[in-house]
Amino acid sequence: MEETLAVRKLDRLGVVLVAGGITATALLPFIYVKANRIAAGKPMLLTQLIPQTSVLTLLALLVVTALATLFLRNAFIRLALGTLCLAGLIAAIGLTATAATPPGSTVARMTPGGSFWVLFGVIGLIISDALVKIRLTPWMRVVVLAGYTALLGICLSSGLLDSLSILREFSTRSAQFWTEALSHLMLALGSLAIAIILGLPLGILCFWVPKLRAVVLQTLSLIQTIPSLALFGILMLPLGYLATHVQLAADIGIRGIGTAPALIALVLYSLLPIVANTVVGLEGVDPSVRDAAAGMGLTRRQILTGIDLPLAFPVILTGIRIVLVQAIGMVTIAALIGGGGFGIFIFQGLGQTAMDLVLLGAVPTVFFAFSSAVILDAVIESIQGPAA
Repeated sequence: MEETLAVRKLDRLGVVLVAGGITATALLPFIYVKANRIAAGKPMLLTQLIPQTSVLTLLALLVVTALATLFLRNAFIRLALGTLCLAGLIAAIGLTATAATPPGSTVARMTPGGSFWVLFGVIGLIISDALVKIRLTPWMRVVVLAGYTALLGICLSSGLLDSLSILREFSTRSAQFWTEALSHLMLALGSLAIAIILGLPLGILCFWVPKLRAVVLQTLSLIQTIPSLALFGILMLPLGYLATHVQLAADIGIRGIGTAPALIALVLYSLLPIVANTVVGLEGVDPSVRDAAAGMGLTRRQILTGIDLPLAFPVILTGIRIVLVQAIGMVTIAALIGGGGFGIFIFQGLGQTAMDLVLLGAVPTVFFAFSSAVILDAVIESIQGPAA
């Protein structure tokens, strides 16, 4: 027990995180009090809000967590304190926003300031560092993600954060939000599915025909260098022409703007990781295993489906993980050509100088991408585990 609670030398990462948190708390506003959604607002430092009980509690938690991060060796204690500190931070911003909102006001907006976001990031890194040191199993990390998601869900459903401007924006656009959320996920998952259907056979073909491999990979690499907006623009002209001159294309929804160019662009961007990882995974299979299978009379197709693909699957799945996270982020750009998704809120917010509307699109996009990465990492590691 003494070794578990032993004090050690200053943690280097802890020093950086604590210094960042102190600097943000001292110099950056914790919240902006705005008369309306586009006003500049009055910045309020965390230290200016000290009379509030929630802020005093938060500051105490921040101090204790900072000391534990700097000196304590026990990762479980650091994880518990970090979680309490995160809950205190969320509670403090919610209660502060409620206290600052004029009674009965529907136009006032309370926006989290820079110190809130820096502290949120710092606490998140403290929690992540503790989880790494605990060395959770892959699926335990998914359970932890579900736990923190449930914590956030409780805060949202309790009404604690209802006075924050991002929740005010959500309340006026809730129906549209869920529609765009479904559109965002369908576009990301749809492009992933099509990329797998096309990329996996193409990767197998490249593995079997080395002369074809260089041409295909170089072509797909060239596509990756094209900026997303430029690729959307390139696709708009031929698809618009096709929709105008081929009635069937127009009937099935192919147009110069909208879902069609967005989906095609996402598929093109997704092919390289899947094809390249398929080739790498198949090349990583021990040739002696393949030779032994051939000696037992297995056909090329049987070797592929029974030996090559199962052994190469973790590497292929890594490429799929890259594609999914990339697609979730890139779908936001598709909103510029009518593709839908959370990008609609981001670009509307930029056009109206309403940063809370930007956050309404950006925050769930980041959450979906992060959650997808954690879940697929768990799948990959659980598959690789028995073979290790």
